[in-house]
Amino acid sequence: MNIPDESPLSFPCLFPIKAFGLASDSFDAEVASIVRRHAANLGEGAVEARSSSGGKYLSVTVTIEATSRAQLDAIYNDLSACDQVLMTL
Repeated sequence: MNIPDESPLSFPCLFPIKAFGLASDSFDAEVASIVRRHAANLGEGAVEARSSSGGKYLSVTVTIEATSRAQLDAIYNDLSACDQVLMTL
């Protein structure tokens, strides 16, 4: 099966990356650290965290200026490999 290299996105563009995990004091920092490996220039306010209604889970959204599909793929691969991350969007 051939997967085209083309993306419906026009780069560079602002792109929100969302990761979900169990709430902890370090989850948002871990997610930001992983994303920062691939997008070093995170601006102020780029990381937002929100607790679930019961407080058991935390969603972290990191908005980056994406430069390529390969960059986004690498970020999602690293987030998926992290034991603390339960799901990504």
